[in-house]
Amino acid sequence: MTAHPATDVFEEHRSLLMGVAYRMLGRVADAEDVVQETWLRWYQADRAEVREPRAYLVRIATRLAIDRLRQVRSRGEAYLGPWLPEPYLTEFADTAPDTADRAVLADTVSLAVLVVLESLSPLERAVFVLREAFGYPYAEIATLLDRGEAAVRQLAGRARRHVAERRPRYEVDPARRRDLTERFLTAAAEGDLDGLLSLLAPDVQLVGDSGGKAKAPLRVLHTADKVARFLIGVTRKLPAGLSVRPLEVNGGPAALALAGDEPDSLFQLDIADGRITAVYIIRNPDKLRHLTGR
Repeated sequence: MTAHPATDVFEEHRSLLMGVAYRMLGRVADAEDVVQETWLRWYQADRAEVREPRAYLVRIATRLAIDRLRQVRSRGEAYLGPWLPEPYLTEFADTAPDTADRAVLADTVSLAVLVVLESLSPLERAVFVLREAFGYPYAEIATLLDRGEAAVRQLAGRARRHVAERRPRYEVDPARRRDLTERFLTAAAEGDLDGLLSLLAPDVQLVGDSGGKAKAPLRVLHTADKVARFLIGVTRKLPAGLSVRPLEVNGGPAALALAGDEPDSLFQLDIADGRITAVYIIRNPDKLRHLTGR
């Protein structure tokens, strides 16, 4: 059986739409909802009148994401403890073999950058994502958002400055991050305090996201000594039979800890100058379920 022409066109652009929606929202389920709603509107549209399907689809997805972001913020939902984006499975090695393209994609979807993007206005965030992550020209972004090009350039400049001021410096090379992640996990599992301290930058921070649904620090931890001692204490209390599965999430290597088939925790590191500068631990079960398809 031959797929419907509308389906063929949409599937060609699905990964792009998901990439835009996730960077806009930082939530996988919300991004999937946006992509599904984009499909429905595309299917119901008079497609004979659409000259540029890619631009049409991105326009719909971006506007839906802006609306959803505004709704979330208007509800003013409280979150217990530090908030991190919902981890997003990525395989940029397959979709972006060029090193420069991979670095750009990985950087704009990293946990650190997505946390910074949360502080942008919805329009600033849309312009930043379209320009910095996907390289859209200002004129095309203006058309997508029904804004003047001068206004879009102003939004882009403001968003870029904001991100640059708050974006932590970190190494995006996946091989280096993978090596340090393995050494970090080994030192933590063996209770090797000196080994951990040798890997951590003096001003390292640990961010734990549980949403109040699992045990995790309710404040960001700072300094190598505090972070190392916390990690040693945690590993001593881990349940027996815990297994670790390597993953690529948000453009970089990560480790998913599993209790049986149930996801328990996700660990990811930022590194700079060969030392760990940030440890991210996501324990909110609502944010981990999709990583195992459960």
